[in-house]
Amino acid sequence: MLKGFAITPPIVGRISIGRIIEKNGKRLPEKDDQFTITTQVQNQEGWMLHPAHETQLKRSEGAKLRTIQVMPPFNDPDLNLRAEYVQFDRETGRPVAVSDGTTCQRRTAQGTETIACAATQDCCRRLADTKPYGRLYVKIGEEDDLGVFIFRTTSYNSIRTLAARLRYYAAVSGGLLATLPLELKLRGKSTTQSYRTPIYYVDLVIRDGLTLRDAIQEARRADAERQAQGFDQAALDEAARLGFGNGSFEETEDDLPAVAEEFFPQDSGADTVPTVDQPQSRTLADKLRAKTEKAAA
Repeated sequence: MLKGFAITPPIVGRISIGRIIEKNGKRLPEKDDQFTITTQVQNQEGWMLHPAHETQLKRSEGAKLRTIQVMPPFNDPDLNLRAEYVQFDRETGRPVAVSDGTTCQRRTAQGTETIACAATQDCCRRLADTKPYGRLYVKIGEEDDLGVFIFRTTSYNSIRTLAARLRYYAAVSGGLLATLPLELKLRGKSTTQSYRTPIYYVDLVIRDGLTLRDAIQEARRADAERQAQGFDQAALDEAARLGFGNGSFEETEDDLPAVAEEFFPQDSGADTVPTVDQPQSRTLADKLRAKTEKAAA
């Protein structure tokens, strides 16, 4: 195996809850209230729809795609959802530092450097242009034996919810995530930071029409059938684990421009992390202090 870059699951498509639009000559991300399943091919209008999008839309019988029937490719929750703090280079989209909250790996002129986050203020989670960054891998349908669809997100709500669901479902099913019938579901919530307007995040639930007990029974039946056919899920999980561990940074050079475009647009707005060169938003205390100093002068 070639060393130095992670061997990730074969990606056959993308899942997003937004799109890229052109505004004032710039390509900017725009939030949406529905899922979009695309191929990995772009044209002038954006990412091309994957046939699975229409299939799932017909199944949901709605005008908008808000649920997607999926199955995790692995039994280990941490293989299905990869999440860490990532400091991005805003220009290239290249990850320059990755932290799990305990240790931080950074690209330097001398190579990759590993530091303890608790021992230094240089940990990437404390630096500008750092975001929680999650990648969820799921299977849609049975057309590709090992191919997966990827959902990328920098949403705390999505990452936290998906991580919890995967761990809970793995626990109650006896570690049979890969045969558990699940579906991605788009949920909305309002917060003070969103000024009471809805924001959307992704949840993972038992498929509509099934109870948790039904789903576990189906997972056990499917797992027994796989084992009888010679399918070795444990070996697949171990191969994925070794592949992820083969490199510190999982994104390929081909993926970097799309990552930068989606999460670090050219026109920095309220949804982006300010760079070092940009002033941080002042707090109320800062404004009152400045007003007092001005009056005293």
